[in-house]
Amino acid sequence: MTIAEKFSELRARNERALILFVTAGDPSLEDLPAILDALQEGGADLIEVGIPFSDPIADGPIIQASSQRALDRGVTPKGVLDALASSKINVPVITMGYYNTLLRLGLGESAAALSKAGANATIITDITPEESSDWIAASKANHLDNIFLAAPTSTDARLDEVCKHSSGFVYAVSRTGVTGSASAVPADVQDLVQRIKSRTQLPVCVGFGISKPEHVKMVCEVADGAVIGSWLVDSIAKTWDGGKGKSDLVQQIKALKAATR
Repeated sequence: MTIAEKFSELRARNERALILFVTAGDPSLEDLPAILDALQEGGADLIEVGIPFSDPIADGPIIQASSQRALDRGVTPKGVLDALASSKINVPVITMGYYNTLLRLGLGESAAALSKAGANATIITDITPEESSDWIAASKANHLDNIFLAAPTSTDARLDEVCKHSSGFVYAVSRTGVTGSASAVPADVQDLVQRIKSRTQLPVCVGFGISKPEHVKMVCEVADGAVIGSWLVDSIAKTWDGGKGKSDLVQQIKALKAATR
């Protein structure tokens, strides 16, 4: 299923998307297929799989730490793709990582390998839309969407570029997060989503600081989906325990998914 097909399916059910991020290789690469299966069982509509990188400058401390743990275990991009290829999930998968990883193998080779492993799209956090033409060409040749990020601080010119080059959806980064006791979506998040939607027909999904069903519900009042990363990465690291924590994880994800309806 493509990302466009998934969002069409969700619109038909009057639902928003629950997008979940995990770091491949934490707690172990062998666990990845089972973790992905648990996320799908809980109700994830799309799944982001982080490819560990030695200098993850765009990630927060929790995801940085998980990436380092994976690298310390010897996790490699090839190993991640092999584990992804062995999974049996049927929701769209987005790999998230850094440009240097692609350059080392070659853009065409990387895009082909990602597609063969079952990826539907990529988020390359350290490449700007203006510099992405070669990667976009390689992606299109291998049926991969390209998802770019926008922030409340993005200028109108940058948002124009983000929307022009994105496919799949646009990722709106809420720098203030959606935490604490707020009862409404922060004004800057609402403003960012509206600015993006005025420029594109693509879905707009919000991430950063989302960790509870009430956060998901608030975000989904203005956006087409919510992205949860750090909370989930931390929870898996602390409770997965070889799969013993799967049941609790599935129940927590079901609660998050219910908030998108």
